[in-house]
Amino acid sequence: MNTASTPQSSPQSIPSFDGTRVHLQCFKSGSPSATPVLFLHALAMQASMWVRMVEHLDMDAPIWGMDLRGHGASDHPAGPYSTELFAKDVLAVLDHLKTEQVHLVGCSMGGTVCMAFTGRHPERVKSLGLIDTTACYGEDAKDAWEKRGQQGYTKGLASLRDFQVERWFSTEFARTHTDVVQECLNVFVANTPSAYLETCRMLGAADERALIQHYKGACTIVVGEEDYATPVSMAQDLARLLPQADLHVLHNVRHYSPIQAPELIAPLLKNLFAKA
Repeated sequence: MNTASTPQSSPQSIPSFDGTRVHLQCFKSGSPSATPVLFLHALAMQASMWVRMVEHLDMDAPIWGMDLRGHGASDHPAGPYSTELFAKDVLAVLDHLKTEQVHLVGCSMGGTVCMAFTGRHPERVKSLGLIDTTACYGEDAKDAWEKRGQQGYTKGLASLRDFQVERWFSTEFARTHTDVVQECLNVFVANTPSAYLETCRMLGAADERALIQHYKGACTIVVGEEDYATPVSMAQDLARLLPQADLHVLHNVRHYSPIQAPELIAPLLKNLFAKA
């Protein structure tokens, strides 16, 4: 996905706790004294999914994105994967950046990883942005995610293209922004099938409902009104777990609201960061 219009420094590759290399991208340098923002991407995406969002964030703070393990330019080690494992990678990034606290924002899988990290290290999170995400996919999640992961692994990720686009974007947005849709599909099909399968298994097993309640800081929850991957009901469940959170439902938006409607989410995030 094109990042040319956003000022940024050279990407970095840092070792996590087990030697896995994690790709880190600085979208904006900002003031070194300001609390940095760290964005975590959705399943089978990479840090570049936040470019449209960053362009709408007029703020003087460092803004970073990371490719989670098994994704993008980070290493794609063998599984099994877990949200706790991914949370350890986030901790390695924060320690590398030498920052005590961070504004942590995630979409979909990235939001689940945000909760995995925040529940274990609430003192490191100054504010929490949860977008189109859930702490737990429910009782039937393991079978559903295994089926999807196996399809990508055995039939190729291209076999999921139509399924994904329908979930990601509203019909009108997909029709009028074919370039954006194609950029996302290019990232999606470039994934390593084995890493995709292991990440699907991770999401099927994820349950951050108990740990996330340890967090008492500022929080904003955002969900697309038409999101049926992590529907409004899941966002409402999160709001009950985090009663201090603000909940916002975006009209005519599906699962990838940071890409489809960054102009709507950016003011919500700026308010969150200011409140924190």
